[in-house]
Amino acid sequence: MNTQLVPQLVAFLTPFLPYLLKAGEKAAEEAGKKFGDAAWEKAKSLWDKLRGKPNVTQVAKTAASLPDNQSLWVALQEEIARALEQDKSLAQEVARLMKDEVVQRVIATSSSQIEDVEQRASDGPTRQEVLAEEHSRIIGVKQIRQ
Repeated sequence: MNTQLVPQLVAFLTPFLPYLLKAGEKAAEEAGKKFGDAAWEKAKSLWDKLRGKPNVTQVAKTAASLPDNQSLWVALQEEIARALEQDKSLAQEVARLMKDEVVQRVIATSSSQIEDVEQRASDGPTRQEVLAEEHSRIIGVKQIRQ
């Protein structure tokens, strides 16, 4: 497992925890406004994977209620690391979710032409786009997800 994954995960989740630990649409609405929908959805998805693991939710609640207590955040990292160590498929899924989205774009405007473009993507969230506007012509574009 990537040794930086758990600290990055906890650092990412930290501002979201007060909202993730509150149930309900109101908390989700507040978080979506504060952090943006994409970040909120990513945080929810990660938390949904982790919250059922032994001790993770309890330690997260304690850490969120005492945010200045660094030893509690270290304890949360340890609990998450333990959960990921015990569940390799969870570790792979969390690693995938923590990757930043890759955006690959090919754009033709006015009378431009695009020929023989190949976009390859693997691991993590990826968006591949080809856009032709006006009288553009696109030939031989391949988008491959590995």
